[in-house]
Amino acid sequence: MPVAMRAAARHGQAMMLERLSPQAPDALLALIRLHAADPREDKIDLGVGVYRTEDGATPVFAAIKAAEQHLVDTQDSKSYLGPEGDTGFVNALMPYIFGADPTMGGRIAGMQTPGGTGAVRLALALAQKAGVKRVHMGVPSWPNHAQILADLGMELAPFDHANTNGSANLDAVLAAVNGAGADEAVLLHACCHNPTGIDYTGDQWAAIADAFAASGTFPIIDSAYQGLGYGMEEDAAGMRAVLAKVPEAFIAYSCDKNFGQYRDRVGAFYILSDDHAALDTAFSNANALARACWSMPPDHGGAAVRIILRDPDMTKAWLAELDDMRARMRQVRDALAKAGSAGRIDLTPLGTQHGLFAMLPVTKDEVTRLREEHGIYMAGSGRINIAGLTMGNLPKFIAALAAVAG
Repeated sequence: MPVAMRAAARHGQAMMLERLSPQAPDALLALIRLHAADPREDKIDLGVGVYRTEDGATPVFAAIKAAEQHLVDTQDSKSYLGPEGDTGFVNALMPYIFGADPTMGGRIAGMQTPGGTGAVRLALALAQKAGVKRVHMGVPSWPNHAQILADLGMELAPFDHANTNGSANLDAVLAAVNGAGADEAVLLHACCHNPTGIDYTGDQWAAIADAFAASGTFPIIDSAYQGLGYGMEEDAAGMRAVLAKVPEAFIAYSCDKNFGQYRDRVGAFYILSDDHAALDTAFSNANALARACWSMPPDHGGAAVRIILRDPDMTKAWLAELDDMRARMRQVRDALAKAGSAGRIDLTPLGTQHGLFAMLPVTKDEVTRLREEHGIYMAGSGRINIAGLTMGNLPKFIAALAAVAG
């Protein structure tokens, strides 16, 4: 039937797709395009959240290359694994996440997910299925946290994550934990907070763990950057303090940053419960949700991680590469802190923060000026990717920041 006849046959009814409202384009994707089109050779990209070397590259880990070659040489099938994914990968990660007793006394069950985003989505969807309607979360946060909650129809209850002096707002998170109702949860970042870089101290984590234990509030912990703060053990300590004191929790984990597997989407979701029957039931529900969402996760990246973590030499090589990443970002942070200030912007707190990201108190107009006048690209919120800075471009960045925020 010709298009005109099909349209007439609807008797003036609106087409189905006309009911949709246009959505705003992703701001970071637009920033990528602007940066790519900028001809200035000294431009600086502080927008996209990927690690970069001093030369500006985002390399594939040598350990990942070796593991992928092992897969090429030995993998004999691409058959389905099921919605839980590569259980060898899931189990191999557990000692790094949960410590010397990786199942925490048989209290942990896990499954592979498409990246940390898939793990967060599964955690929130399962929490919703269990009756959680409202999630407390420190803001600013990773923007997709709020988007996933909105898509699920869950209510977001924000609290201030950071104090104006660049430290974590302990009072706010304790108020959220202690004040949450029976159908509410609190979502926390395990380390290297995105986007502020502001983490809780050991004493603060201890207080948070005590609050969860006393209140019975359900914790959801997003661990996306383990190893990029102080180290693998140190970055897990706060989360472990909470898990040791609560009867149940969800943990979303990402290998995208600490294994450099951004596009391969490598993540895991873990459930903790003191009740083994409840743990089995929750895991079966997680499987059903995963089956309905993505059927089963992509295998390649998880298989590479499994191979690395089962081989002591590959593990040593991976940890050395991770150490180099962390040291480079620490060098940049220390240099920023040593600079002291740029115009009205106090840079010293960046030296006590961790991970890929930091927030600068700049206005949107100042962000525009940095881009147009100096070729410095960052999110409109003032979030910067620390790894986009090098010892070579730091003087330009600091001078430009002083010029627009004087």
